[in-house]
Amino acid sequence: MAEWPEGAPHPLLLIAELTYRCPLHCPYCSNPTDIGASKYTDELPAEDWQRVFREAADLGVLQLALTGGEPMARKEIVDLTRTATEAGLYSTLVTSALPFPKRRVEALHEAGLDHVQISFQHADPGLADEIGGTIAFDRKVKAAALARELDFPLTVNCVLHRRNIDAVDSIIDMAVELGARRLELANTQYHGWATVNRDALMPTRAQLERGEEAVKAARERLGASLEILWVLPDYYEELPKPCMGGWAQDAALVQPNGDVLPCQAAASIPDIAIDNVRDKSLREIWLESEMFNAFRGTDWMQEPCRSCPLGRQHDDHGGCRCQALALTGDAAATDPVCQFSPHHDTIVAARREADDPEPAEPAPFVYRDLIPQ
Repeated sequence: MAEWPEGAPHPLLLIAELTYRCPLHCPYCSNPTDIGASKYTDELPAEDWQRVFREAADLGVLQLALTGGEPMARKEIVDLTRTATEAGLYSTLVTSALPFPKRRVEALHEAGLDHVQISFQHADPGLADEIGGTIAFDRKVKAAALARELDFPLTVNCVLHRRNIDAVDSIIDMAVELGARRLELANTQYHGWATVNRDALMPTRAQLERGEEAVKAARERLGASLEILWVLPDYYEELPKPCMGGWAQDAALVQPNGDVLPCQAAASIPDIAIDNVRDKSLREIWLESEMFNAFRGTDWMQEPCRSCPLGRQHDDHGGCRCQALALTGDAAATDPVCQFSPHHDTIVAARREADDPEPAEPAPFVYRDLIPQ
């Protein structure tokens, strides 16, 4: 194999979106809103996924996220997991736990699956089912018990938003009762279906402050028994995060049809060619594709990023390109989250709108579905 180009970043994480089929209809889902389009239903065959996993390991990838949609909807999930194990990848099943049948989960354990992450929408069963758009809570609880019975490290994930953030205390208690080692409390980021539902999802600043205080108190109370990850929504930051660790810096995402992207929303950026693992190797795509090189490094940056007053160009990698596109119409613009962005007022206006008095009835959800929008 040819030498690795000097200075080129190495991928560490591969996100494998095995399918967009999913029994849940979460209104904050990061999947594209046209998930029912034919290009996504033409799913990559198992043998191609297996080749991609081997190629990823050869590139130095360490972690594999088996996700979707619902990865358990792929009948080959056990074989795919076994291939990942044989390639030396640390594998996480990111699942709704619908379905999570015992015999199949036992087979995943035997195949070497390393970690299970189960999504919950709320600690209250009725509200959880309402947010997820289907009756699921009790089955998720049983799935978590099975994961612990098989001694999988268990992460509970709960995406936070206006309709559940006031229940942070009870969500933390639920994670403890389920025997989770890790709890992800990631506030909604506004991509995919969350963009459609922003008015219904965006919390107030007061809600965020109460949630953060609840997390701080729980960390002090629980210590190392439960790792709690708390992620603010970008809209309430003054400086951008390095989205996905920076554009094409350490992660690659493969969609169900084999298209390869630097992040979940990158396909929303027009006029950039997207390569597919059916046609090219993962190495070639990572190093040479137009998509992965479009915003890698700093040469593409406009002002004020190019001469950042805080010298953060290499720290935040310019923030989120997809967010910049959605809010300014230009994917190369400074992320409007940044206080120095000429478009920062769009973020400030969204915060003010969220802080307006609560309506008598919450805004209705547009639920995730397979019908092209």
